[in-house]
Amino acid sequence: MAELIHELIAQSADRRPLAEALVDGELRLSYRELADRVNQAAHGFAALGLERFDRIAIFIEKRHEAVEAMFAAAAAGCVLVPVNPLFKPAQVVHILRDSNARVLVTTSARLDKLVSVLGDCPDLRQVLVTEAEAPRIDGVAVAAWRECLAHGRGAALHRSIETDMAALMYTSGSSGPPKGVVLSHRNLVAGACSVARYLGNSPADRILAVLPLSFDYGMSQLTTAFASGAAVVLMNHVLTRDILEMIDRERITGLAAVPTLWIQLANLDWRGRHQLRYITSSGGCMPRPTLATLRQAMPRTRIYLMYGLTEAFRSTYLAPEQVDARPDSIGKAIPNAEVLVLDPEGRACGPGEPGELVHRGPLVSLGYWNDPEQTAQRFRPLPPCAGQPRPDAVVWSGDTVRMDDEGYLYSSAEQMK
Repeated sequence: MAELIHELIAQSADRRPLAEALVDGELRLSYRELADRVNQAAHGFAALGLERFDRIAIFIEKRHEAVEAMFAAAAAGCVLVPVNPLFKPAQVVHILRDSNARVLVTTSARLDKLVSVLGDCPDLRQVLVTEAEAPRIDGVAVAAWRECLAHGRGAALHRSIETDMAALMYTSGSSGPPKGVVLSHRNLVAGACSVARYLGNSPADRILAVLPLSFDYGMSQLTTAFASGAAVVLMNHVLTRDILEMIDRERITGLAAVPTLWIQLANLDWRGRHQLRYITSSGGCMPRPTLATLRQAMPRTRIYLMYGLTEAFRSTYLAPEQVDARPDSIGKAIPNAEVLVLDPEGRACGPGEPGELVHRGPLVSLGYWNDPEQTAQRFRPLPPCAGQPRPDAVVWSGDTVRMDDEGYLYSSAEQMK
């Protein structure tokens, strides 16, 4: 069983080397080809002289180089830092500075917009661009991605264990500057296996990745697929109808989106797309009218409503057979997690009583990067229970929820009615 995030790819390559793993436009990579590219990129990073846990920022739209760089960073014993491709230069620089990134992987076009501000990133040592030739920029060491890969043979990789830091995932920054959430290999692998388990993912699945890979929900499309040997199809869509065309063309069986996107997608014609085995929604409450429209349009498709937070990735899901009866519920705890509803003193709330959602288990992250005060506030332990001191990994979400007498969770009193 995989213990490190990049081993998800290697494990599937060992089992089904010729199976399709990643589709990026006309490029189609088998698991063996993807594993080889990740390994080559990992040695390329190592040849740059990076230390263990050095941060590698990846500022690219959804394309194969982004996937290769993300998993190669972890394989090299470094830390991947995916940056939202929609971020403006000031936001990108904030992440580069805050993470103390040593390497930036990007495109020439994106680099052009960053040139004037990269001087504010004193820890940055190398920029790698995906194009065949690297542009010349005064004061910035720039090389071509493929050139870096070619020079990596023989470079030693740092050894990693499952509790090591593997990724920094930055929050959206909607309520202040983006905060870096520190994720271990164990966090990422446990999350992938848990989600693949309740979604029933298998090598027969083909998952369409339309969400940003810098978003934990978007990155999950990669890790869940690779954990189960499924194929991932990358898509940078412009129009919602493009998504339907891609579903047909690539025989997609799984699609994840946030409620705002589902509101748009629900108005399209979904008839005849019976190969779509499931859809998922997270990142907010799915409006009832949207849910009803989707249920009517896709009667054979299983719908999973989910709740998560960057600090623990995914906490709950509502099983498809409960969607009609409890459309407003965020469900119950995902496999290998415990979700509690506690009052300010840490006591369990009774049915219908409001309290804070608290997540316990291996998906709980290591805390906030460079912010021990916030980490101590959100990642404080539970009170001891009988027979066990409970020093477990726990995160207090800050979200108020209620649990009904059957154990289903709701984010407001109105939704329990």
